[in-house]
Amino acid sequence: MLTVGDKLPAFSLTAVEGTDPKTAFAPVTNETYAGKWLVIFAWPKDFTFVCPTEIVGFNEIESEFADRDAQLLGLSIDSEFVHVAWRQSREDLGKVTFPWLADIKRELSQALGILHKEEGVALRATFIVDPEGIIRYVGVNDLSVGRNPKEVLRTLDALQTDELCPCNWQNGQETLQAA
Repeated sequence: MLTVGDKLPAFSLTAVEGTDPKTAFAPVTNETYAGKWLVIFAWPKDFTFVCPTEIVGFNEIESEFADRDAQLLGLSIDSEFVHVAWRQSREDLGKVTFPWLADIKRELSQALGILHKEEGVALRATFIVDPEGIIRYVGVNDLSVGRNPKEVLRTLDALQTDELCPCNWQNGQETLQAA
């Protein structure tokens, strides 16, 4: 698995934005959002149970990521057509504003090292990538446990200070000074 300090691998995938198959598809590469922070979070597969809670949770605070010049990108091994169908099947997912990457060939998931050894699906992994394309945070949960989007946002805030941040630090609080 790639880790902190590694370069985000080059990728070129189809993203889904919206529910209309005529307009929902767009190519996305590792250069599409050049100069921005990226928050890439992977889920095992569409039409499952924990995944929509996370996707909706990230969407609820998407504007806060945007305020920090960060682009949210969802990722699973499903095709763009499955992504559209899932968005169409649920009102809450149909309202999601950030792109979902279709990694049907598992190229990005494999390059990141996040494929589950037995299931062959993406692990519930989160990567925060800085504007230079360097991975600054990696978190992985068991397939059955959802992650906390607010904690991912807090971690992004801490990384963007470029300072020493203590345990439970929140945006606006004092950072630590090295002695």
